[in-house]
Amino acid sequence: MLIGEFTSKLGEKNRTALPKKFRDEIGNDLIVAKGYDGCLILVTKEQWTGITKDMLVGPYTKEAVRDTGRFIMGSASEVDTDKQGRFVLPKTLTDYAAMENEVIFIGLMNRVEIWDAKKWRERSDYLAQNSSLIAEKLDSLGNTSEK
Repeated sequence: MLIGEFTSKLGEKNRTALPKKFRDEIGNDLIVAKGYDGCLILVTKEQWTGITKDMLVGPYTKEAVRDTGRFIMGSASEVDTDKQGRFVLPKTLTDYAAMENEVIFIGLMNRVEIWDAKKWRERSDYLAQNSSLIAEKLDSLGNTSEK
């Protein structure tokens, strides 16, 4: 299960290392792409297939379907890791995510998000301050298991 938060450095030529816990769980056959909220997503190729099917629900004639494909799938890149889990993030992705020196890997069950450390702290603070409102929004969508 992909859970937890891990810090890594973004080195020369945009190289970073996938935390060992995640590497042990998801292996080396990976895809990285733009995510929402200014982060990147990292998934296995198998998970990528499922994500792309879920994202492209609806006809190609719908602008939202086309734009989702352009935004996420158009940014995707295969990841080649070495024995220590190090890999290079494409410059277009580090620019999008405004990544500087330190990055945070967040395990979210079926995917890993990669954040610039400063942006993650800001997002994490927002989530902490607004957790009750977020829970209420989820409840109004009927996405709660609590009955």
